[in-house]
Amino acid sequence: MTTMPISKYRAFPAIDLPNRRWPSRTITHAPRWCSVDLRDGNQALVEPMDVARKRRMFEALVHLGFKEIEVGFPSASQPDFDFVRLLVEEDLVPDDVTIQILTQARAPLIERTFAAIRGARRAIVHLYNSTSTVQRRVVFGLDEAGIVEIAVQGTRRVRALADATPETDVRFEYSPESFTGTELPFAVEICEAVMDVWQPTAERPIILNLPATVEMATPNVYADQIEWFGRHVTRRDAIVLSVHPHNDRGTAVAAAELAVMAGADRVEGTLFGNGERTGNVDVVTLALNLFSQGVDPGLDVRDVDALVAVAEHCNRLPVHPRHPYAGALVYTAFSGSHQDAINKGLAARRAHGDVMGARVVWEVPYLPIDPADVGRTYEAVIRVNSQSGKGGVAYLLEADHGIRLPRAHQVEFGAAVQGLAEESGTELTSAEIATAFTAEYLVPGTESFVDYRIVPARAGTWCIEATVRIDGECRRIAGSGNGPIAALVDAVSRAIGSEVRVVDYSEHAVEAGADAAAIAYVEVAIGADVAALGAGRHGDIVTASLRAVMSAVARAGVSGNGVDMGGSVGSSTG
Repeated sequence: MTTMPISKYRAFPAIDLPNRRWPSRTITHAPRWCSVDLRDGNQALVEPMDVARKRRMFEALVHLGFKEIEVGFPSASQPDFDFVRLLVEEDLVPDDVTIQILTQARAPLIERTFAAIRGARRAIVHLYNSTSTVQRRVVFGLDEAGIVEIAVQGTRRVRALADATPETDVRFEYSPESFTGTELPFAVEICEAVMDVWQPTAERPIILNLPATVEMATPNVYADQIEWFGRHVTRRDAIVLSVHPHNDRGTAVAAAELAVMAGADRVEGTLFGNGERTGNVDVVTLALNLFSQGVDPGLDVRDVDALVAVAEHCNRLPVHPRHPYAGALVYTAFSGSHQDAINKGLAARRAHGDVMGARVVWEVPYLPIDPADVGRTYEAVIRVNSQSGKGGVAYLLEADHGIRLPRAHQVEFGAAVQGLAEESGTELTSAEIATAFTAEYLVPGTESFVDYRIVPARAGTWCIEATVRIDGECRRIAGSGNGPIAALVDAVSRAIGSEVRVVDYSEHAVEAGADAAAIAYVEVAIGADVAALGAGRHGDIVTASLRAVMSAVARAGVSGNGVDMGGSVGSSTG
């Protein structure tokens, strides 16, 4: 038992909703989206946006595909008023986009709001007043009837000014602010009173916005509240039911999704969740959650990094590196087992002929969506530190440098890279890993295999004469076999006095065209007890193969008197 003062708090009461229907529903299409970045997001900033930043944000929201954008609170802020006028006077609002303006339910503020939108083709006037039990008691000192009167009088004023402004198609939104702290019957009552004034129709519906101004309970409770409201309010066909979740409990995304399952038609939120206190619901995460389920999100998030750049510039706040879908590290795996699974998943897609635009279901472990779909590359998917394993190392060498390690090389070199990472205590870059591979495998072969020539022999037999470096000394050796590799192995066996056998061999091209190169990999056994790995690279595949053999021999620590176990840098592959 802790000593925290739990007696100060009480559990949020359950909603009496028999036979709730939302748990059995799935989301099959995107809701209507409304961005509140320029109002709710902006008012939460330490340094509110200047005009240039507001304009950049507005343009980004339009490009993203928002059709409704709350652009400010002009009756409360001169900069907001001026920005709305800029949008109207410079005709910056596309024909298919509607601006939304927030106002409190007070006549002078409503009048100032209409002054701001004068000349606009279309606008949503968003009226609100707080309805929660605690605000009625603590802030306003009014009973329910008094709060209803505020909403009704405000709506009448909006209606009168809208009727007097025929050049602007004025739509109406009403929010019972702090809805989640309001008794549900009272929330329905006040919305009914507002509708009685506005007289919405199916052709010109009212937007009833039910905000979780403060997130007070688990997301399922919010869903219950939305479904309860939808069951009890009248004129449902004349209502666009909207939600506006905040993130005080860290579950705004879940709350919004469950609210849509419970009947919400529309969601208000911000890019990456910027907003008061812990923020608004993140519309980008909501949209990409839909996308990951095969549902068209209605927003174009194909370049998430550009969106992050806009948000960070305009808000002067960073997007966390672990932020869903958008953070710098969210498609990155450091864990060895994760890297191995990702590497195999991507290889399986390549094996099935996956190409850009192919209709192949995405199934790659640990990656809920294809990073390429949001403008990320695979280069950053796997990164290597001391927690990484062979799969990540192999992936980076192949993806960035065209080096496809056989399994035995993956195991041995992965352990070597892990040792380097542990020693440095930092992440290793792809270039550093490639440099380590060159030093570990390619350099020994290049340095120990000086030159060679194939000597003519009888049919089916190859003879080789080569200059190799053993124990730091150059020696001329000769041997024969059924191919160049067998001939070199015979020559080396004679020189060191121990039998050398090739256990495994593979090769592949690294580049194409004039710069074509090949890389060969070998596993050799020397004598009875030693196994060693090597690799060689050259424009000629024969030379690459012979270098690979000498790489393995050199890494095994051989001398002119056989294998020097004490000097071995190779290892048994087990």
